Amino acid sequence: MVSKATVLSVLGAACLASACVHIGPTRLRADQVDYSRALGDAKKREILATIVGLRYGDAPAFLTVSSIIAAYQFDSTAGATGNLGSGSEPNYALATGTVSYGNHPTFTFAPTTGEAYATAYIRPLAPELVLPLAEGGIPIDLLLRMTAQSIGGLQNGSALGGENAAGASGFFELLQALRRLQLAGELNVESRNEKGKSSVYFAIGATEGAKPPEVAADLARVRALLHLSAKTRTYEVVYGPSAQRGDRIPMVTRSVLGILTDLGAQVQVPDADVSSGATKPTVGLIGGETRPTIIVHAGAKAGNHAYVAVDYDGTQYWVERDDFDSKYAFTVLQNLMALAESDTSAKAPVVTIPAN
Repeated sequence: MVSKATVLSVLGAACLASACVHIGPTRLRADQVDYSRALGDAKKREILATIVGLRYGDAPAFLTVSSIIAAYQFDSTAGATGNLGSGSEPNYALATGTVSYGNHPTFTFAPTTGEAYATAYIRPLAPELVLPLAEGGIPIDLLLRMTAQSIGGLQNGSALGGENAAGASGFFELLQALRRLQLAGELNVESRNEKGKSSVYFAIGATEGAKPPEVAADLARVRALLHLSAKTRTYEVVYGPSAQRGDRIPMVTRSVLGILTDLGAQVQVPDADVSSGATKPTVGLIGGETRPTIIVHAGAKAGNHAYVAVDYDGTQYWVERDDFDSKYAFTVLQNLMALAESDTSAKAPVVTIPAN
């Protein structure tokens, strides 16, 4: 006959062994999502901290998470004693066991410096790199408002201040007309690779047949603002302040640092910081724009429902979770930074999760 002690010992050891065997697959299912979200949240905080820091003239620094090692330790012991008894001795069984669990992840950070820093953050973004994002449905007005310093000689707002800091009204009028054409299916972005050279084109008035009056008016206005010929429908977007031809659209793009600096110039800051000279006044809005690209709030406390929040010099700065337009613009900004960083030697983070 098998004793009670034997049964308990076998059951205890089996349970502990089973827990140890299945820790790997269980942690993989959880960690794949959790670390992905944690990396995304950390990137959002880094971006917001950079935007606010640039508002106050701080030099930015970027750290890339190059590797994550999720180190788990699971130890177990089991034992049992018993006495079947004889005569007046009673029967008894005693099972013992210990379980210990440890989680000690290791993160490796690599600063972005030198040529990689210049390529990703200082050099202007090429039109053929950023404009194809509109092919995926990103609003063209939001994309150009963030990435273009000028289009066809029409100036966007500038974080440097001065008389023209808010930009030309024609620039914002152009963006609004392009967005209406995009929604009407009359504006497409075409990427081409000709003789090993990448280029990007705007197809304006892409559909055949008569146009509704409001669409025809937008088409005429866009061509007038950009000095385009009405004899063609496809126009190459080229980098530079002027194109000197009616079938090209000149565009001066911003760098990632330029985009972040411009977003910082729109952030509302405490009046005392402006009056003391710690930062410049907030750049105003013209041309029908009713709100900053990303609305960043400032106060003593961000609250528990902020989309992203950082502390700077004792003041909390945050983006509201129920502000969809600001969150969407923040997502577009993250995509732009990912595109810029893709041309550098930096590698994507590697997550290592031990399976035993």
